[in-house]
Amino acid sequence: MKTWFLFGVILTTLFSCSHKVENVEKSFYYWKSDEWNFSEKEDSLLKKLKVNKLYVKFFEVEHSDAMGNYPISKTNLNMYRADSLTIVPTVYLRNSVFINASKGSLDTLANNVNFLINKYVNEKFDRQLPVKEFQMDCDWTLKSKDNYFYFLKQLKVLSKKEISCTLRLYPYKYPDKMGVPPVDKVTLMCYNLMNPLENHTKNSILDLEEMKQYLDTDNAYPLHLDVALPTYSWIQVYQNNQFSKVIYTDVKATKKILKPVKPLWYEVTKDTVIEDTYLRIGDKIKLEELTAGNIQKAISIIKRQIKLDKNTTITLFHLDEKQLSNYSNEELSGFYSDFCK
Repeated sequence: MKTWFLFGVILTTLFSCSHKVENVEKSFYYWKSDEWNFSEKEDSLLKKLKVNKLYVKFFEVEHSDAMGNYPISKTNLNMYRADSLTIVPTVYLRNSVFINASKGSLDTLANNVNFLINKYVNEKFDRQLPVKEFQMDCDWTLKSKDNYFYFLKQLKVLSKKEISCTLRLYPYKYPDKMGVPPVDKVTLMCYNLMNPLENHTKNSILDLEEMKQYLDTDNAYPLHLDVALPTYSWIQVYQNNQFSKVIYTDVKATKKILKPVKPLWYEVTKDTVIEDTYLRIGDKIKLEELTAGNIQKAISIIKRQIKLDKNTTITLFHLDEKQLSNYSNEELSGFYSDFCK
């Protein structure tokens, strides 16, 4: 009996152990479109955390029947420092771009994306800055999969760069159904797990039980996996019981004019203007925020359920002093170093 008991303990230990990363490359997403440079706090934070890599959203691509595909939300970030960071140009592409697209339009899209990225690198960044990787961000579906994958192949040929793309948890768990993108590596997005407007009782940014279910798979993903974690919070505004908008703001300051109603839900107690949005007494607010403890638990789950490579990039979303003020420098540093423990 003792032998079988010990054997069971050994098996449990083996299959519940976490997977340690030997070397973490620290990174942030930079997702702003209206800033010329980092704030002093953001610049200082990068140096204190020894972060040397940024995934910068260069622009987004929208689609309309009248205009076709067109870029919006172009970055205004400029960097001409001698000690420039490693910059990875990142482009967000709406899924609608790839629905019913022709091969000719996808060839044009790949050419335009490659051209515009290179134009921004030359105009807004140090010309000596070596850009080795482009990242594409798209929530592809079964209907858009083939066209999106074709675009990725064409971009690889044109750019002659390493191509990565973001990977949501659903296509991570079901690669046979959703396909494996033809890229060099993927970044697993461990947040935005559900539609924020459909489930009013869960935190749509990061729900640990939901994440566990998606990571519960016996098959290793066939591409190198990097990991992205959320460090942001937001409020969803409901006026006259109708969803109005999402606001990224200082959660601590906003709470001062909110009255708790039920888990995640608050009511505005004072007419206030926040981020150019007029909040009225009685407006309903769904506040989705993350603590350092939430993120640390997510890291434990990821380490336990995913076998990451020895060298992995961990990226926090995103570099914004208001959002990052919710965490101490020690906590932010731990979001990287915990993968090596």
